[in-house]
Amino acid sequence: MKKTALLLAFFIAANFTFAQLHFGPKIGYNTSKLSVDRSDIKTDLKNSFQFGVFVRLGDKIYVQPEVNYLTQGGIFKTPEITSLSPFEQEVNLKTIQIPVLVGYKLIDLKVANIRVMGGPVASIITNKNIENKVDNYIAPIEDTDIKDMIWSIQLGAGIDVLMFTLDVRYNIGLNKMIDVVNVGSEPLSFESKTSGFNVSLGWKIF
Repeated sequence: MKKTALLLAFFIAANFTFAQLHFGPKIGYNTSKLSVDRSDIKTDLKNSFQFGVFVRLGDKIYVQPEVNYLTQGGIFKTPEITSLSPFEQEVNLKTIQIPVLVGYKLIDLKVANIRVMGGPVASIITNKNIENKVDNYIAPIEDTDIKDMIWSIQLGAGIDVLMFTLDVRYNIGLNKMIDVVNVGSEPLSFESKTSGFNVSLGWKIF
């Protein structure tokens, strides 16, 4: 059994060693939303651009790690008539996002191909900015309430035409970005996770 596993590992390693390798920059458009597990708190989408680089290793089946820089976040708000004190805060999170995706080419032509992909994503929060949108409202969300590391899964599809690569993906948050905040002296469960779409265009330099 051990010999079989070693042979299989050697075969996979050899396959990727001699596989096609592509590298290049990418730019994209990202939408993110922070969900909250309460009916009396509403959230709005946050839109931003993203910039990064990717490496693609493999052909029919490939592995694609990336490093992207983007802004995630959203707007939390309650109506003025509610069981909670009214608040409206915009959360902006500067993020280094590191997806490691496994993809498969469904259609593979000489000048174009169509792909599907999916995999885990680690997001490292490098800067947290929380803005109170209304001066006379309370501001329950603080920097310390937001996690420094976020885990998610991305699923999507893409198309390559010559040296250009276009991806459309959906991001599903796994861990809570914001768990509990304090409204006055009362702890409030947020159970907030991130989700959203991104569209990116890459250029395969080689």
